[in-house]
Amino acid sequence: MDERLRALEIDDILCTTYGAPFVPFSTRDPLSELVNALLSHRTKNAVTRMAYGRLLEVFPDWEQVIDAPTDRLQEAIAAVTYPEVKAPRIQEALRQVKARSGRGLSLDFLADLSVQEARDWLEAIPGVGAKTSAAVLSFSRLRMPALVVDTHHLRVAQRIGLVPPKATLDKAAGMLQAYLPADWDGQRVYDSHQGFMRHGQRVCHWKGPDCAHCVVNRLCDFARKE
Repeated sequence: MDERLRALEIDDILCTTYGAPFVPFSTRDPLSELVNALLSHRTKNAVTRMAYGRLLEVFPDWEQVIDAPTDRLQEAIAAVTYPEVKAPRIQEALRQVKARSGRGLSLDFLADLSVQEARDWLEAIPGVGAKTSAAVLSFSRLRMPALVVDTHHLRVAQRIGLVPPKATLDKAAGMLQAYLPADWDGQRVYDSHQGFMRHGQRVCHWKGPDCAHCVVNRLCDFARKE
């Protein structure tokens, strides 16, 4: 079977199995989504939510975050991993947005760019890689068709054989995005991520994948070897 056709068949099965279309979990503006994404690196979702909420309690607007002493910001986000790294990184990201956008502290203008242009703009910010840029575009109210690939999504794609076994998140994201039709909108691309992610969480576990109950085992390289 053609690899792209296999990828799309798997995508369709997973989206159907887990109940697409999925309701977006965030309604944040893209700048707020950027801050949340920077907080979330190597941090559990529940901890990120708590830290983001605490951040907004201490600093009601992003200008205050820029102007705050870094140690005070670090204290506000102390629950996340590496707050001493993330605090100055968030401040620098906000400064860069303010200086480069020409529109103050807003990323709403990204809606006027292509996905690739918007990703390039974001990835010029120190600490922003492919996963973060995709999250800002896909998860925020922009709802742009940028494919997010997390560790669950990556594991499923590697086992199935859609990407090489040692592919990085960035490389895998590029390969998996290329399989998707160019006319898919933000919701459909979001659904693709959610389907793969949920399959990784519920069936294709890191240890002991449940191949016997996998809905795509006939299309999976790993399952064929078992």
